[in-house]
Amino acid sequence: MLCTAALTSTSFTVGQAIATGMDPAALTLVRFLLAVLLFMPLVYWRYKLVLPDKHALFRYALISLSLTGFFWLMFVALQTTTAFHTGVLFTLVPGISSIYSAIFLKERLGRYRLAAMIPAMLGAVWVIFDGSITQLLSFELNMGDGIFLVSCFLVALYTPLIKLLHRGEPMAVMTFWILVTGCGWLLLFSGYHLPDVPWRAISSQVWAGILYLALFCTILSFFLSQLSTLYLGPTRVMAYSYLYPPFILVLDWIFSNQLPQLKTIPGIVLIMMAMVIVQCGATRTEQLQKTNRLE
Repeated sequence: MLCTAALTSTSFTVGQAIATGMDPAALTLVRFLLAVLLFMPLVYWRYKLVLPDKHALFRYALISLSLTGFFWLMFVALQTTTAFHTGVLFTLVPGISSIYSAIFLKERLGRYRLAAMIPAMLGAVWVIFDGSITQLLSFELNMGDGIFLVSCFLVALYTPLIKLLHRGEPMAVMTFWILVTGCGWLLLFSGYHLPDVPWRAISSQVWAGILYLALFCTILSFFLSQLSTLYLGPTRVMAYSYLYPPFILVLDWIFSNQLPQLKTIPGIVLIMMAMVIVQCGATRTEQLQKTNRLE
């Protein structure tokens, strides 16, 4: 999950760099199509390509709907907000995902999860409003931040749905069909835009960015996060998204030599506190469960 967090954090920076280079719906569709084509040889070699039955396709389509909606809205949002703001807003996802897990999987939120949600949300709010009480009271979120907040509620369903709908199939197979059904959703909702996309005018930088997103931020990160969900559970997996802001800060410093204002640092500290609370609390819970089983 540390590898997944590092890879996923780069998607915000890369996404911001290419967000204005192609229609968001077309960009998301090309990303998923490339991921399917790149992943297909591996799945065919290991497991053969057998069309799932209608019940399995429904499961995969339900999971992919949360992802495609998230990525499409993310690219829309990045046209009017920054990678850092989206990365910070994404720290709200573990808390939302915990609520979904409690509803659909009957997971107990527990004191440590509730305790982690408080500093995470406070930290996200602090950074988004630049530590300004005036901005907070006037609620000056830009349009991109609002759009991305909606997408966070969608993607928070992802890990709970993985655990709820997994039926023992290899994780690579599940990942592949989630990508395929994701292409189906994107064609259904935005296929009519494709003839209007100026394909020849799209720069090589945008194509390189899409290829990177498809290979590392889609195939690899999807596979790793789905595999980890089966062992760690949805809430603990999603908690690794608390690491996105510091990773994005490092990327911004490397590529643009820019760091956020010092007054946003307390917000980052609060977010990191949430990460520590979730991981320590989860470890303690696991130890108690093992002790109870032994008794």
